[in-house]
Amino acid sequence: MKVRRIAGALGAEISGVDLSQPLSQSQAQDIREVFLAHEVIFMRQQVLSAQQFMDFAHAMGEPVAYPFVKGLADFPHIIEVKKLEHETVNFGGVWHSDTTYLDLPPMGSMLLAREIPPFGGDTLFASQCAAYEALSDTMQRLLQGLKGVNTSAKADVSKTREDRLKSDGNDSAPQSFTSIHPLVRTHPETGRKALYVNVAHTAGIEGLSDSESAPLLNFLFQHQVKPEFTCRWAWAPNDLTFWDNRCAQHNPINDYHGYRRVLNRITLRGDRPV
Repeated sequence: MKVRRIAGALGAEISGVDLSQPLSQSQAQDIREVFLAHEVIFMRQQVLSAQQFMDFAHAMGEPVAYPFVKGLADFPHIIEVKKLEHETVNFGGVWHSDTTYLDLPPMGSMLLAREIPPFGGDTLFASQCAAYEALSDTMQRLLQGLKGVNTSAKADVSKTREDRLKSDGNDSAPQSFTSIHPLVRTHPETGRKALYVNVAHTAGIEGLSDSESAPLLNFLFQHQVKPEFTCRWAWAPNDLTFWDNRCAQHNPINDYHGYRRVLNRITLRGDRPV
């Protein structure tokens, strides 16, 4: 196994591993160590069936369902993340951490590229550990103890789900979810602190009025995705990406109108942020 770092803040490409073959316990541990060290990992040329994709997910954690979109018929924990030729809005097309509106947000998410447009459709990732560590000591102290109100109903991100809800929606899911989590969380495995707010889901700060919380949140939303905290991945068919939702945000770029982009996604169970 070889590891190539792709940016200063986060991101590493792993080569020399074929996930179509069963992983040994030591191989799985090695991959997870790279994942924890770099927050997001990339693996090219992984020609996998749905079952092999699930096998890798089980080696990394416990797959869970995504609340709003139905999974594949035989693999309910695999959803299609897709934008079709006639669509103009892409699924999740805004900076975010996945489903922070749940009481137990996911540990991580993984995507496997099935169909990729001839250009565009890259994904940006941003290290929330690097973003937190770049704040002044005074701002870090200010954020300690504050909690964000997260909702699945913020307008900008709701629009990115509309096409998928029409075609693949889970009719049994509640219309919206709300949760309260710290603005700064401590990673349960590495011990690093990370910002845990995002423009897609964080609507306010507990105990503050909207006018009081908005300036602080707007500052954090702009700060946490500065270019020096990010990396960018240009997809090819059969690429697999696995990111740590506890400390990394992502943003799929919507710059390929008229072309189809289809990926399979698995979400892994997490714990309550503290």
